[in-house]
Amino acid sequence: MNTMDLFSQQHPQEKHESAPTPPSDACYARVAIERGMDRMDGLTYLADNEVQLGQRVIVPVGRGNTPTGGYVIELGNADLLDGYDPNKVKAIASTTPAVLPESLIELAKWMSIYYMCPLGMVLGSVVPAAVKADTGRRRKSMLNLGEPPNDEQLKALSPGARRAWAKIRDLDPTTFPIEPRLLAARIEEKSVAAINRLTNASILAEVEVEVIRAPKLFDVLEADDSGNHTLTETQTRVVEGICAQLGNFSPNLLHGVTGSGKTEVYINIVKRVLARGERALMLVPEIALTPQTAGRFVHTFREAGVAVLHSGLTKATRNQQWAMAASGEARVVIGARSAVFAPLEQLGVIIIDEEHDSSYKQDQLPRYNARDAAVKRSQIESCPVVLGSATPSLESWHNAKAGRYTLWSMPERVGNSKLPAVKVVNLALDEERMKAPKAFGPNQDFSIGRSLGKALYQTIEEGRQAILLLNRRGFASVVVSSDRASGWKLECDQCDTTMVVHKGSVRQTGGRRFVRCHHCLSEQLIPKACPISGKPLVELGVGTQRVEDEIAFRYGESLGLVAGESYERVDADTMNKASDYFSVLDRFRRGELKLLLGTQMIAKGLDFPNVSLVGVLSADTAMHLPDFRAEERTYQLVSQVAGRAGRGTHPGQVIVQTLNPHAPSISRAARHDYVGFAGDELGARYQTGLPPFVRMVRIVVRDENHEEARARTQEIASLLREYGDERVQVNGPMPCTITRIANFYRFAIEMLCPSPKPMQDAMQAIRAKGMLKSDSQVAIDVDPLWLM
Repeated sequence: MNTMDLFSQQHPQEKHESAPTPPSDACYARVAIERGMDRMDGLTYLADNEVQLGQRVIVPVGRGNTPTGGYVIELGNADLLDGYDPNKVKAIASTTPAVLPESLIELAKWMSIYYMCPLGMVLGSVVPAAVKADTGRRRKSMLNLGEPPNDEQLKALSPGARRAWAKIRDLDPTTFPIEPRLLAARIEEKSVAAINRLTNASILAEVEVEVIRAPKLFDVLEADDSGNHTLTETQTRVVEGICAQLGNFSPNLLHGVTGSGKTEVYINIVKRVLARGERALMLVPEIALTPQTAGRFVHTFREAGVAVLHSGLTKATRNQQWAMAASGEARVVIGARSAVFAPLEQLGVIIIDEEHDSSYKQDQLPRYNARDAAVKRSQIESCPVVLGSATPSLESWHNAKAGRYTLWSMPERVGNSKLPAVKVVNLALDEERMKAPKAFGPNQDFSIGRSLGKALYQTIEEGRQAILLLNRRGFASVVVSSDRASGWKLECDQCDTTMVVHKGSVRQTGGRRFVRCHHCLSEQLIPKACPISGKPLVELGVGTQRVEDEIAFRYGESLGLVAGESYERVDADTMNKASDYFSVLDRFRRGELKLLLGTQMIAKGLDFPNVSLVGVLSADTAMHLPDFRAEERTYQLVSQVAGRAGRGTHPGQVIVQTLNPHAPSISRAARHDYVGFAGDELGARYQTGLPPFVRMVRIVVRDENHEEARARTQEIASLLREYGDERVQVNGPMPCTITRIANFYRFAIEMLCPSPKPMQDAMQAIRAKGMLKSDSQVAIDVDPLWLM
């Protein structure tokens, strides 16, 4: 299919209902509509010969013929009717310019089956809403080259016009069409007067061109690093090994420590792919898709064209970037999770950086993992896929060790930099704990212990930079009574969870504060005293806002650390849009900021050579969650943030504060021993029969009525046991860890099986009977990452 067909420059064409009796050779199309209708074969409509496979169309649905978007998944003759009366078949109402490549239709069909989601809803998520609406498209008058002038025409021109023409004819033909003012600037003319004379003489021709007008994409064009480096021996081995597989499907896992030069490997692989006349797709976690990351790719592949796709784009910019990929103007696409659906043809490689990152998993329909969808797409496209990480997911590591993926290792940093020294500090010891003044609350310790406080002071005083990580936002995580005997704590009245105190970001009235629930966003007034004992209340738990107060108290005067001026807090409460985040990173890069305090937003994708200290304020934040992946996430977070230190000429130092210094996830991270940690954790998973040695599906049913939620979950569990074979283990129903959210009671079923197919067969059998469907009350999560 011609790549230009995906977004042809035409307006939607209205189709009209066919005659009551269609001709015997009439064309029919099966359409998957963008609704929750769970039919893999779609609905059949009368079509004309111009309708294309993969095209987005508008079709009438239901008795009221409601216009509904959908996608053509099959074209054919009367055989598609399956005996249905052709006189009753409705016609496609209209078509749109959007036509998906056949490879994306095939990927969507696989996702519909694997993730148990209606095909039309999968396809609806493939094409962004801004593309469906064609946001920002306008017609603009531009200039193209006309007929070359003869001698008489040139003599008739003014001297200024002749000079302008001499410069214009030397321009690259790809410069056109171009706006008059831009053309004048290109040839260094102060006005468009000479351009207008050339246009009046028909030497330049006016043309109407459709363009997508969009605000400027964030500034990724200026990169500190040109991307041109001599590869190390290790990098060369990896590049040559992966490029030897070009043209064939081959999954690769690249395990490289932080600072080992994985990005350089990616760039050189993409260069090889472009040289073959093919195109490249790179996925990056949303929070790691910074101007620093994308800048190197845009700078390196400027001539090939780069499209950037992420959630921070305006609707018009998203449409513009998508259209660049669809038309072939961009041969390289870099983006976050949804970029796995970029409309690229002739795809030569797919790269997934930080492949372990949980943001690749979507938490709403369709609940897909972009990493796994990328592996499937590379199989469909017959191209290599590269999964890169310093801390690979145990699923990918297991696949590599089992021989399903090719494993490539980069165990050392490039250049002279070394992995930072890591010191684990036990906060349970008196010599590390520091009592805070009463102003911080009764019997409160400072969050920054003695060792980290000393190192922070020395680092800032010597003119270097530091990063402090605490993966908990807000001020305090729970409000409790000072009378322990009462057992009272402030809980959400709509969720089975506590409320979080946010200083300055919730309403206040009469000197009393409200708190907010992080799950349903409801608010409550903090009581004046314990409603049971009448004793005072205490705000427990440390969030980034409380640490911000501590920094001001301990270091504001001595080190000149002022929030918003010499240091910034980086979390979901302060970074309201992508430009806020990019601005802070740019100020930190320039040395304007001495310190970054934040959540996991600062744990990955950052490369600042002047950072010599990284402090983890509490490595235990997620370790004790009732989730078998808690240890794995703890190791990844500590290891990733530690990798931000020591990337320049100064040796790096990492101080990890914990109450569990001997936990494998912390002690192994301190030794930079991923291989040892993975071996320990995989051994434990094998003994307990957990992923990746088995596959898992989690089904959550919710209802405002407790008994109805439990009964519906029991019904589904019984059906799964009935239709599943002996290999499928069905656990539940069981209350979810957080049993009630937003007044909906939640019950879960967990299925385990050595392979996914028996579970898929059982679910498909129930699905075919209309007794299992992903909707507002039932969530089917295949390969779940979170079990709360």
